[in-house]
Amino acid sequence: MDLHETVGSYVRRRLALHSRDTYRGVPISKFPEDLRTYEHFMWDMRADAVIELGVQAGGSTLWFRDRLLSFGGGTIVAVDVLPNPDLPADVTFIQGDVRDPSLPELVAARLPPGARPFVVEDTAHTYETTLAALDGFHGFVPPGGYMVVEDAVVDIDELRIHDDWPRGVEPAIAGWLSGHPEFSRIDAPYGVTCHPGGFLRREAAVEN
Repeated sequence: MDLHETVGSYVRRRLALHSRDTYRGVPISKFPEDLRTYEHFMWDMRADAVIELGVQAGGSTLWFRDRLLSFGGGTIVAVDVLPNPDLPADVTFIQGDVRDPSLPELVAARLPPGARPFVVEDTAHTYETTLAALDGFHGFVPPGGYMVVEDAVVDIDELRIHDDWPRGVEPAIAGWLSGHPEFSRIDAPYGVTCHPGGFLRREAAVEN
């Protein structure tokens, strides 16, 4: 550990390494700090379901499944444009594109009545896909619940480690929030994150 390393250099180094991690032997491309944040969110909102938009190899899907089991069980709905990467039978997988306006209805049909989903968006990280995910899936977030839009780090020039990374996550979030005052950004509790500005909380219901 280099105590004289800058924060920017440290985060860049972590970004270069995090895609090599695994969970239960399956690749998982997430910072441990972000996973710990997710666990806090899921517990705080009493989540009994997770909607994961973007699956890749399925390591994070397994992690979400196991966290829900530790809380007493629940429903996992995983969505990706690519075929099912051999997820467990108790995970509901839907092959689809987040830009498809019929996708939210397909997901809703897989959730039990009254479900309280934690929603995580990890698709193509472009303006179009980010906006489509926010438009299509914010309604699943219950009052007091959370939605995370991942990898806004792609829009920070100093932290881009690959020239072919997409762009557009942050502009999509900012523009969308301007029309949705019921959602607000919250800070990353552990500081180091891949998702600056992407932690969204829906205001709790007001009791009369």
